[in-house]
Amino acid sequence: MTTKKHFVLCVENTGYEASLITRKVYEVIPDQQAEQDDFIRVIDESGEDYLYHTSHFVFIELPVEIERVLEAA
Repeated sequence: MTTKKHFVLCVENTGYEASLITRKVYEVIPDQQAEQDDFIRVIDESGEDYLYHTSHFVFIELPVEIERVLEAA
């Protein structure tokens, strides 16, 4: 069984200009504890995964074809 991946669009990077790029799509890494506190985990521009408040992002649904391309990258 494959878990559906979730993606977000960065809409705010104030205070994280070097780590997040506005209008860039990031894949969400599941973290139930973080989600309880309104945070999500993404791999940012440093190449490491970090927690960011959900207010920096908008959750988006992508067409299956685009998800496949992102997963292969």
